[in-house]
Amino acid sequence: MGPIGVFDSGYGGLTVLKEIIAELPQYEYIYLGDNARTPYGGRGFETIHAYTLQCVQQLFDMGCPLVILACNTASAKALRTIQQKDLPRIAPDRRVLGVIRPTTEMVGTLTQTGEVGILATKGTVASASYPIEIKKFFPEVQTYQLACPMWVPLVENNEHESDGADYFVREYLDKILSLSSNIDTLVLGCTHYPLLMKKIRQHLPGGITVLSQGKIVAHSLKDYLKRHPEMESRLNRNNQRRFLTTDDPAIFDTMAEIFYGKTVQSEKLSL
Repeated sequence: MGPIGVFDSGYGGLTVLKEIIAELPQYEYIYLGDNARTPYGGRGFETIHAYTLQCVQQLFDMGCPLVILACNTASAKALRTIQQKDLPRIAPDRRVLGVIRPTTEMVGTLTQTGEVGILATKGTVASASYPIEIKKFFPEVQTYQLACPMWVPLVENNEHESDGADYFVREYLDKILSLSSNIDTLVLGCTHYPLLMKKIRQHLPGGITVLSQGKIVAHSLKDYLKRHPEMESRLNRNNQRRFLTTDDPAIFDTMAEIFYGKTVQSEKLSL
C-alpha cells in the first residue's frame, strides 16, 4: 500500500495535482518537483530521461506503486522509454503514466472542423509529441503547433493576471489562429498555461474550445483506476499530501500558492 506519486520538473504539475485531488481526494499523494534542475525543456533526450527516471525511482523508493508524470517535457521525451525499457527491468509491478496521451485522446471528440492548435513550450513543440499522438487516434485531424516562450515566465513571476500579460496572450493566440482560420480547438500543452485561462478566453474568438490538462488527466486517472482494480487496491486512502522539492522549500512554498492555490509545507529532497 502506498501513495500516488506526481512528478514535475518544476511547479506546473501542481495544477494537475490540484485537479486530481479534486477528483480523487481520498488517496495519499506525494508531489516531487525537481526545481533545482528545471527547466527540462532545453535539455537533450538522454538528460531528460536520466533526470525523470531518477525522480520516478525516488518516488518508487518512497512506496509509490503509481507515478504520474505531470510534466509535458518528461511525458514527451522520457515516458515511452521508461514504460517500455526501464519498468520491466527495475519495477515490473509499478506503473508510470503521462499527461499527453489523455489529452490527445479527447481532441478528436471535440473538434468539429478537424483542425487543432497546440500551444506549448519550445521543447514540447520540438518533440512533436502532440501531433504524433493525435494522428494515432484521429488520423484525419490536422494540427498546428506554436511555442509560447513568454507564458511560463509570466506565470512564474505571478504576472499572469496583470495588464501586461494581455499583450503576450493576444500575440500567441493571433499567431496560432493565423495558421488556419478553421482551428476550433486549442490544446494548452503546458501545465503552467491553465493559470492564463482567464486571459486566453478573454482574447479568443467565440466558438473555440480550450483544453486544459488538469481536469482531463484527473478524469483519465479515475477511469484508469476503475479499469485496473489491482492497482487501485494498492493505494493508501488516508487523504494525506506531501510535497518534496530538490531546491529551497521556502521558495517552493511561495510558488506553490500560485499553482496549487493553497499554502503548503514542502521538504527538501537531495538527489
